Amino acid sequence: MKSPLAKVMHEVCGRPMLAAVVDACRDAAVARIVIVVGYDKQSVIDGFAGQPDLTFVEQVEQKGTGHAVQMAEPALANWGGDVVVIAGDMPLVRGETLRELLVARQHENAAAAIATTVLSDPSGYGRILRDERGEFRGIIEDRDCTDAQRRICEVNPSYYCFQRPLLFDALREIRPNNAKNEYYITDALAILLKKGQRIIAKTQVPAEDATGINSRADLAEVSRLMQRRIQRKAMESGVTIVAPELTWIESGSEFGAETVLQPFTFIGRAARIGARCRIGPMAVIARGEQVSDGRAIAGNLAAADAMHSGPVDRLARMAMASHGRGA
Repeated sequence: MKSPLAKVMHEVCGRPMLAAVVDACRDAAVARIVIVVGYDKQSVIDGFAGQPDLTFVEQVEQKGTGHAVQMAEPALANWGGDVVVIAGDMPLVRGETLRELLVARQHENAAAAIATTVLSDPSGYGRILRDERGEFRGIIEDRDCTDAQRRICEVNPSYYCFQRPLLFDALREIRPNNAKNEYYITDALAILLKKGQRIIAKTQVPAEDATGINSRADLAEVSRLMQRRIQRKAMESGVTIVAPELTWIESGSEFGAETVLQPFTFIGRAARIGARCRIGPMAVIARGEQVSDGRAIAGNLAAADAMHSGPVDRLARMAMASHGRGA
């Protein structure tokens, strides 16, 4: 990300991307959430302080995904349930997908279950290997693929569910025999297969949900996709958004029915907008602001100022002020 800030603390629609992953775990009724921190660990710990269902463990040396999960073993020493493993930089994950993964693992009594997705451009993703009967036979990372394997479009979006004892037993056996000399979580699957354990790969993830973040461009794309979800939810609850492409709503905002959002409107995180309101055009509702039922707000410079640490651009202020006088 070319940033001193931990990647998972970069915001998607007004909150750290990790918050969406944590919410998906909660929605799937995950009872204990262990967050493995490393780079810029304190910003992550501070950003999620005061949430009793979260436990933080440190990966001092970043030796790969398998090594990261190993760091969580002491925190799960007395845990008797399944263990879901998911990356913190995939905020489009849905709780319903994690629930399906848990149910599939338990229903099939498999050692592990993974989700897969099919992408038109699978570059950068681990490819799913299957035998002639379609049974799962492993994952090979993109950098380690042969030319033929790179043409496989079914990929690993990094959603896993394991029986806890089998997971940590397998992790102790993995070796860094790959291009990056790292310990891959996917190697735990290979070890389980060699021991005759069954692994299923049935849960299908929509391609959109599998979009991870590895750059600022990815961050912008995921934010766009998340924005579409937020707006769809608002419209399904009875909100009219006149121009979705010219409206931005941050996560956690709430609306009453029959409210209308006009073009060039920004709604900050956790804002509360009442019923039958008319917001915009050129309106900014600051984070946490409450708007009572039936209000009309357009071109409000005071709220715009509240959203900026410095002065609003002079030309933007003039345009907004001009619009406000004509409204």
